[in-house]
Amino acid sequence: MLFVKETVIHATPEQVFAFHELPDAFARLVPPWEDAKIVQKADISVIGSQAIIETKILGLIPARWVAEHTVYEPPHLFEDVQISGPFKSWRHRHIIKGHPDGAILRDEIEYEPPMSFIGDLAAPIFIIPTIQKMFDYRHEVTRKWCEEDQPEA
Repeated sequence: MLFVKETVIHATPEQVFAFHELPDAFARLVPPWEDAKIVQKADISVIGSQAIIETKILGLIPARWVAEHTVYEPPHLFEDVQISGPFKSWRHRHIIKGHPDGAILRDEIEYEPPMSFIGDLAAPIFIIPTIQKMFDYRHEVTRKWCEEDQPEA
């Protein structure tokens, strides 16, 4: 399955990428309604760096998610891949492109739900809406930091 979220941000690609390089970027991107604990932070600039997150699936089932950074091409791309966690597979590409109004932030997630056909059936009801809500939040946080929280040059 493929999930894509795109947002035009009125900032340079370098500014949008810089947000993701902040030491607390991932913590900023965790929605307040998510029951997630960051056990280990990853440095996106270090290939092989791993993030470890403890979370709960559907707010009930404990899960430990390990994601490894596999691509780092500033200011346009970085990627992380699930090593272990709740999905059968998960590859997340963070793509930043120039745009006449600033930059496009594009998140592409290729994933396979857990539990085979049950996961496939659950995807439209539980997984896709959850991912959509999470990335709506993440893009808004990123947009706000890039457009509003930066001192003017």
